[in-house]
Amino acid sequence: MKRFLLVSTLFASACNQTPPAGPAAGKAYFHQAGCASCHKIGENGSAVGPDLTFVGLRHSAQWLDLFIKDPQAWKKDTLMPKRYISDAARGAIVDYLAQLKGQDWPQGARPWEAASLIKDPVARGRVLYVRAGCVGCHGTDGTGGYPNNNVKGGLIPALNKVADGYSKAELTAKIKKGVPHPEKADPKGPAPLITMPAWGQTLNDAELDALASYLLSLTPAGAQKNDW
Repeated sequence: MKRFLLVSTLFASACNQTPPAGPAAGKAYFHQAGCASCHKIGENGSAVGPDLTFVGLRHSAQWLDLFIKDPQAWKKDTLMPKRYISDAARGAIVDYLAQLKGQDWPQGARPWEAASLIKDPVARGRVLYVRAGCVGCHGTDGTGGYPNNNVKGGLIPALNKVADGYSKAELTAKIKKGVPHPEKADPKGPAPLITMPAWGQTLNDAELDALASYLLSLTPAGAQKNDW
């Protein structure tokens, strides 16, 4: 009888334990769920999906939770699978991702700082566009197509036509300042969940110049200044 009571007590104690939480637990859950097979963080992981090294700068915890819970509900044609994980595990993963703001690259080791790129602003800007995660919102080569809620057309603006709408100085200033409050399609509706961060707080002038140089090299005609 005593043995039965002891086993029952241990079982109940184990069942009542609070699941691990916070960024450290989220990092473990992230790898257990196989996320690194598609996403890079720093120099670890795969480049199949968007780089997540700066994801906490680019996305809010609210959006990350929504997207991870049901990727296809946000973007129907996304290749990201729906993972059936617990709310606690998803919350921990969100905590982990939300604090990723470039720290997984040591100082001076960002991929666009390679010596082979320093004298080629367009090539450097292309690497920056991909590895800083701009591609995750604006699409490959700036072609767009990624959704946002309550914005005109329902999509994040494409950037492959900015050469017609912006000078280099104007474009650099736009990237530096970001777009913290995208224009609402319905003024009375909710705020868009995806906003553009002020990259000037993270990138230096030479990096901003390289990113602008790359975007201006994508030269199809037809952009308007109010595109983004």
